[in-house]
Amino acid sequence: MRADSRSFSATVAPCLAAVCLALAVVACGSSTSEPGPPAPAAAPTENPVDPATAVTITGTVRFEGTQPKPDPIVMESDPYCADRNRNAMTSRVVVGTGGGLQNVFVHVKAGLGTLRFPVPATPVVLDQRNCAYVPRVFGIQVGQPLEILNSDSTLHNIHAMPEANREFNRGQSMQGQKDTHIFSAAEVMVPFKCDVHRWMNAWVGILEHPFYAVTAADGTFELKGLPPGTYTIEAWHETLGRQTETVTIGARQIGTLSFRFGAS
Repeated sequence: MRADSRSFSATVAPCLAAVCLALAVVACGSSTSEPGPPAPAAAPTENPVDPATAVTITGTVRFEGTQPKPDPIVMESDPYCADRNRNAMTSRVVVGTGGGLQNVFVHVKAGLGTLRFPVPATPVVLDQRNCAYVPRVFGIQVGQPLEILNSDSTLHNIHAMPEANREFNRGQSMQGQKDTHIFSAAEVMVPFKCDVHRWMNAWVGILEHPFYAVTAADGTFELKGLPPGTYTIEAWHETLGRQTETVTIGARQIGTLSFRFGAS
């Protein structure tokens, strides 16, 4: 029995020692690991504005002074375009009744703090129709789809030239062709051009929120559904520059602003 006991100890002891050593190594390794940082909170999926206290900002953008004369657009390089745009003129400064300035992008530049807003799933459509971008000026939210459509039976290309977002240049040779693009960062404004037809231009304002508008033919705009607060509102025009105004609005009130642009 003594000989068997010594034999068992000699056989098992080294195995037990090896197991203990392995467990010690594992334990030592796990003790040095630290838990990672907590995952960031997800952005809210609902509008954080209480409809019972929401406010509205309305206003008008007007042009003062002598309106710049439009220049003729020569489209003879593409017979398709020339046939559909006889006597076409530039449309950079469009002034309506009472001096209202059209195609001005108006948006909340500051005042929303850290509020986040849902991103619409419905795409914004930029059409190429009769060899022009339609609309010429528009807005979109970060993450919202932009659908680019060619309604013409001629070659167009869409060349976006952002600074904060990724540049892209896509050709569309067939009528009805569509492409989709999503912007990843806020940027006001991003220019578009067609390298095939140099007169084709458009601009998009990309924002983290839905509070933007483009002035109508009479120069009016409206920003609805804002929470009460103090806001900096910016008005942008493609050739006349930018202006800002500040407004403070209480619950359920309507704030009114007026912008004036003139030729330099």
